[in-house]
Amino acid sequence: MEGFVGPKGNLQVRLIRAQGPGLAWKINNYLRWQFIKSLFGVYVVVPLARMFGILSGYGKLEAVLIRSNGEVVRFGVLSYRMITTAFCTYVCAQLGTETSVFGDFKYHDSGVGTTDPAVGDTDIETTDGESRATGTQAPSGVTYVSVGTISYTTSKAITEHGLFNASTSVTLMDRSEFAAVNVVSGDSIQFTYTLTLTAGG
Repeated sequence: MEGFVGPKGNLQVRLIRAQGPGLAWKINNYLRWQFIKSLFGVYVVVPLARMFGILSGYGKLEAVLIRSNGEVVRFGVLSYRMITTAFCTYVCAQLGTETSVFGDFKYHDSGVGTTDPAVGDTDIETTDGESRATGTQAPSGVTYVSVGTISYTTSKAITEHGLFNASTSVTLMDRSEFAAVNVVSGDSIQFTYTLTLTAGG
């Protein structure tokens, strides 16, 4: 008598994508006048500037919420914002006298302020009390990218982000304001900031 014994089964593969923030958050964030205005600037004004040979630049902020239980929520683009006057002044000053901190715009800060960003901003509006994250830096062609992850120790509604060139104070490169991203203790947000410059001429 002969026979064969062996395991038998079916293997199925299913792709599980990280969830998004939901329709309500998207409507609340994307229908803000500041977002609509900046979107118009990026997709209409910047191409026109390029057409006429005018130097231009803008920032883009994206975020991924990483919950304490490992759940990931991809918020995508939070904001397209302007570069601050403080940063533009700083760049021009560096052309005359370079300092070591010129290449240090990698410090990410977040806060709970809700005032619309302005080119005259020199800091975020209301700090969340957490330490700034030291981001990675990845310049490529005419874009500069910094990715930083901020960990939270209390519950709060994060509504703003700033990129600086030091762990405290100093120069603010860009400030963004967006619909609230709610966090609790143990959560973290990975911010990705991208600066894009287009040459004139």
